[in-house]
Amino acid sequence: MLVLTQGDPSGIGPEITARSWHALHASGPAFAWIGDPALLAAHAPVQPIHDLAQAGAVFSNAVPVLPLPLAAPAVPGQPDKRNAPGILHSIRMAVELALAGQARAVVTNPISKDVVQSADFTHPGHTSYLAELCGVPGQDVMMLAGPSLRVVPVTVHVALRRALDQLSTDLIVRTARTVARGLARDFGLRTPPRLAVAGLNPHAGEGGLMGREELDIIIPAIEILKAEGLDVSGPLPADTMFTPQARSRYDAALCMYHDQALIPIKTLEMDQGVNVTLGLPIIRTSPDHGTAFDIAGQGKADPASLCAALRLAAHLADNRQAQAQN
Repeated sequence: MLVLTQGDPSGIGPEITARSWHALHASGPAFAWIGDPALLAAHAPVQPIHDLAQAGAVFSNAVPVLPLPLAAPAVPGQPDKRNAPGILHSIRMAVELALAGQARAVVTNPISKDVVQSADFTHPGHTSYLAELCGVPGQDVMMLAGPSLRVVPVTVHVALRRALDQLSTDLIVRTARTVARGLARDFGLRTPPRLAVAGLNPHAGEGGLMGREELDIIIPAIEILKAEGLDVSGPLPADTMFTPQARSRYDAALCMYHDQALIPIKTLEMDQGVNVTLGLPIIRTSPDHGTAFDIAGQGKADPASLCAALRLAAHLADNRQAQAQN
């Protein structure tokens, strides 16, 4: 059984949760939602449960809900910081269920960082918070995965100037190792993972003419990884490494900063892109979009990315279980 977090109750999370249930209740994968049942009641049949083990018998007829009442009424499009503790409580409950082996994977609905930071939440987003809850702080890696492309930003939710300061040979090496392990264990690759490493500067630095980061930081990382036996190529010019022909030559692209990774994946896979957290003892996925407060409650929210996140979570959980049994 998958567990799905509430997300921000004033965003599109409740709508896409209900629509995902309508899309999946006959075929699966089955999931239980952790949140206030009233948020879903207008969009889908709801059945409160008290034990995750009850969810399987409920899912085909109603959304199984582990109830978590809100502190304040949720108004679509109007986030309320009073609900921040409940948002975080939903995430903690989901992680606890997964760590205890009761849930196969955690799927998270979008949250607003501005809202939850009022509840002593000091993380830049979901990913590092999940790593802390799992007892592996600093070991998390964010991957965005779609049918035709997987990308990993080596530096993530920081200003571009700070990303340049954070970038290091060691960070690239640690990220690549985590990605290679994740691809082999959870994505079920039958061949050694092929990693493509993007350059930072135009034309991958042009031999130092357009910056030395490739020479001083990126190439040394690639050499370390190759010496460890990993299949790594690069540094590649970022303006040509996402063509269909180029994408066929690697299983995941390591990018040096946030937008270098997310622009191509969101251009190619906006409806099917899934955020996957590697490096955790649990499976975690999420839709590749935010809370969309501007359209919340208007019936416009598309559940495609959440459906993709639920399907991928089930697939990754199957692969991890199969690996553990071998």
